[in-house]
Amino acid sequence: MSFSSIIEREVLFGNPERVFVRLSPDGKYLSYIAPYEGVLNIWLAPLDNINKASVITQDNKRGIHTYNWAFDGKTLLYMKDQEGNENWQLFAVDVQTKQHRCLTPQLNIQARIEKLTPLFPNKLLVAINDRDPAYHDLYKINIQTEEKTLIFKNEEYSNYICNENLELKILTKETSEGGSSWFCFEDGEIQIFQEIPVEDRMTTMPLRFNKDGSKLYLIDSRGRNTGALFKFDVATGEQELVGGDLRTDISDIIVNPKTKEIEAYAVTHGRKEWIFCDEKIATEIKEFQNIQEGDVEILSRTLDDRHWIVCFLKDDGPLYYYHYDRLQKQRTFLFSNRPDLDAVSLVKMRPTVIKARDGLDLMCYLSLPSDTVNLSQLLPLVLLVHGGPSARDYWGYEPIPQWLANRGYAVLSVNYRGSTGFGKDFLNAGNGEWGAKMHEDLLDAVQWAIDQKIADPQKVAIMGGSYGGYAALIGLTFTPDVFACGIDIVGPSNLLTLVESIPPYWKPFLTAFKVTIGADFDTAEGKEFLKKRSPIYYVDKIRKPLLICQGANDPRVKQAESDQIVKEMEERNIPVTYILYPDEGHGLTRPENRLSFFGIAEAFLAQNLGGRKQPLAEKDFNSSSFQVKAGEEMISDLKNYVKN
Repeated sequence: MSFSSIIEREVLFGNPERVFVRLSPDGKYLSYIAPYEGVLNIWLAPLDNINKASVITQDNKRGIHTYNWAFDGKTLLYMKDQEGNENWQLFAVDVQTKQHRCLTPQLNIQARIEKLTPLFPNKLLVAINDRDPAYHDLYKINIQTEEKTLIFKNEEYSNYICNENLELKILTKETSEGGSSWFCFEDGEIQIFQEIPVEDRMTTMPLRFNKDGSKLYLIDSRGRNTGALFKFDVATGEQELVGGDLRTDISDIIVNPKTKEIEAYAVTHGRKEWIFCDEKIATEIKEFQNIQEGDVEILSRTLDDRHWIVCFLKDDGPLYYYHYDRLQKQRTFLFSNRPDLDAVSLVKMRPTVIKARDGLDLMCYLSLPSDTVNLSQLLPLVLLVHGGPSARDYWGYEPIPQWLANRGYAVLSVNYRGSTGFGKDFLNAGNGEWGAKMHEDLLDAVQWAIDQKIADPQKVAIMGGSYGGYAALIGLTFTPDVFACGIDIVGPSNLLTLVESIPPYWKPFLTAFKVTIGADFDTAEGKEFLKKRSPIYYVDKIRKPLLICQGANDPRVKQAESDQIVKEMEERNIPVTYILYPDEGHGLTRPENRLSFFGIAEAFLAQNLGGRKQPLAEKDFNSSSFQVKAGEEMISDLKNYVKN
């Protein structure tokens, strides 16, 4: 098998050139996120002259990663936290004056935007846990005057659905069994609306109202396996099926900016498939598909629906953005998010169904160092485990699989049981199976790669973040002979201390979490169950090299999760390398930190699996906050760059 040239890590893990491209509601402006002095900020340009773009925010720390246009057409709204602690504050910037204001100035609170509407362009609904950290009250905020009005004082509910008139209409609450109850809110009165059984709790959810509030769109799996799209008639109480798929849940929708009706919905098995309810939209998207390869996505639309921003999503290339003028039928290429990727050789991500030992179908994605089908030699394999576990892997460009494949590894991403998107039966099959059948699914995927003569059984690594980090620790403790090494990124080591330290705003979801994890951790029996599924109690079993990455400000998987397993290993003289980032949370946001960690991880994998490596250099650590808390000597290339 021939290998392409080494792709520099900065190309894969550095900042994108432009991303998150959007239109102002009136179509005057094009906005996007791009680096300013090395930090991601919001840029603005006239739609008819994007060469006149200028930066309108000047964050100099973690960067801005998402934003919304207010419907006044002159205000951008964005969120910032403090070094990864997920205490999000809401900011507004005037695109003409560039004046910035914090709309939620309280410290140590978490704000989230609940509703923006063109009917009230100067106002929005925001949920804030400023009174009680466990529950988010609902406020109406005037963007211009900053006046804040309490709409609903929340003492037990987990979610809100509001209509286009900025009125609270539906409240949801977890039941004592782990299911969900939906309540109507009308004239200050709360009445039960729907009861969702525990088995449907994560595949049934209200989505949104249409413009006049006569219809509620929802995903519903009751009476079926997969979550299908329905519309509920508010006046008659009748619920009508819009569409669904026997393989997967609804994964996305397209909403008309004028009527707020759903024009298309998507299902994602191996790749995303759009099903259109509007023939005009379907025709226009099909015409776009003739331009180039890739999955077409509508990213932004003006309020009059004349202008669109459309992108092409590929697995072996960057995102390509286009402006579409529907009136003129004109499609104009704008730019790509990472032009440097056009100059390198990337590989395909292959959707592959693998059978688990009990017959479940596991949708996996395989990336190989070369797209040549006939393998001439067994490859080292990296098993890449997604977090959640209530999440899933998708087809498309991903930097980590591309990086690993370029270094000579086969990469296998597995949607193990408990992953979302494949119906409630598959999702609920993961309940109580942390470190058990969920781990067996990962082992079955590895064995498939061995049986297919893809993977060298002596050179298999397990790597992941969050639950994926936990899976890596499980792999090295529960099945120490399977894996040659492991990389744990912000993964919990002790499920007992994990549940004792969860953020207060997770309180409304605790019962559902008990169902997912499989134990009532308020009982002695539940605590004993979690102990048996916790890697820290099996540290003596670790015989293979382990690399751990942790953010000091992680509110979900706190630093203690990594500290304690490292302490246990050191007390037993079991080697471990531990990298701490004092300015990160649940993952690595700053590109300087990504470059340093993946440089370290690359050296670690090369040392233990024999893959290719780009040598570490001083530039990989410039401005990174990394601290090596243990085991610098375990990675031979690292010692020259450790800060004293």
